[in-house]
Amino acid sequence: MRAPRSLQGRLALWLGAGLMVLWIAAASVTALLARQQMNEVFDSALAATAQRLLPLVVVDIIGREEEGITQRLAAIPENDAYFTYLVRDDQDRILLQSFSAEPASFPEWDGPGFRETATHRLYGVAALQGTIRVTVAEPLAHRASVAREIQLGLGLPLLVVVPLALAAIILTLRANLAPLNRFRDRLADRTMHDLSAIPITDLPAELAPVGATLNELLARLDAAFQAERGFAANAAHELRTPLAGAIAQVQRLQAETADPATRQRAAEIETSLKRLTGLSSKLLELSRAEGAPLRSAQTYDLRPVFGMLVDDLARLPGGGRIAAHLPDQAVPTDIDPDAVGIVLRNLVENALRHGVPDAPIAVELGENGSLRVANDGPAVAPDSLKRLTRRFERGAASSTGSGLGLSIVAAIAERLGAALVVTSPRKGAASGFEVTFTPQPPAA
Repeated sequence: MRAPRSLQGRLALWLGAGLMVLWIAAASVTALLARQQMNEVFDSALAATAQRLLPLVVVDIIGREEEGITQRLAAIPENDAYFTYLVRDDQDRILLQSFSAEPASFPEWDGPGFRETATHRLYGVAALQGTIRVTVAEPLAHRASVAREIQLGLGLPLLVVVPLALAAIILTLRANLAPLNRFRDRLADRTMHDLSAIPITDLPAELAPVGATLNELLARLDAAFQAERGFAANAAHELRTPLAGAIAQVQRLQAETADPATRQRAAEIETSLKRLTGLSSKLLELSRAEGAPLRSAQTYDLRPVFGMLVDDLARLPGGGRIAAHLPDQAVPTDIDPDAVGIVLRNLVENALRHGVPDAPIAVELGENGSLRVANDGPAVAPDSLKRLTRRFERGAASSTGSGLGLSIVAAIAERLGAALVVTSPRKGAASGFEVTFTPQPPAA
């Protein structure tokens, strides 16, 4: 049997087992002491009975007209005779006996006092110089029966007390461990981006240092993440100006030189600088997705924002292939418009980059606030599909993208608690690629 893994279960088990062992030990010691006292009481009663019978028996026997006649007392109705007696003379002849006395249970006379056989406890007393001998016997079964009743009286409450004690222990532990459970629930409810301190005011004094140490660890992790995000954002932001200047210089060099080889090399440098500029922009978006607030203070209709974003994306190279669909009724949301723009831009750019050049790109806003972007193209293998939301993961080795688009969308979806579903091929088709971003409804 394996011990419970929970602290509450272990404490209840060990406390309950300890209580049971202590109760059994106490009951056993009490029963032993009670049996000793009981034997003393019964021996005293046995001796007292013999002492009281002796003068009565002497008077009765001396007053008889005939000697050597055995008399048996008549039975007393509905009477359990625990004590029986036998009166004999010095020649071991029975002069008087109680109704239920069995002579075979009485051993030969060996003097006054206590003696014990396999079945009886006896006490003997004599008078008239040993010519009249009275022996009183008590069955040992009687004493054993009384001892069993005492043991049952001490043991039966165990069947009631232990379950009640276990229930009391469990309820007490549950009540006293409630602050720890609340602390655990608060910690479990945290997302990977929420590293704020957890309240520890209601924790017991023994556990408060653990909570304080955990909060210190969270603070250090938050500071490290903030520094990392800040460095990436600042680095990407600072790169934009020199990159723009470098692109301008390369373009000027292309215009001024007449050497075809130089113009070709300048064009390649321009392409690389533009890719680096795009990468810095993606790093800024990733920093915002991981650190900036993603919900606005109020709810608004998403349709106008969606329409403006689609019009802006239509100006991109190949953007004329975008086929947008909006619902007729309002779509309320509390997601920050910039976050919506980052999600939609990355999904559309991904479709423009990896889709079939002449095929339309379906961009749909659902009534529940979901964003769906689908494009035609070769189906993506299931193994590759699972890796597309990782950073710097490209769908094809020849792709010119940064490999950050879907990872940025995944980061925003995780912080918003939104569902991000990536499927290939598209629903109802044999090819293509489809991404659906479904946020939770705004709070009432």
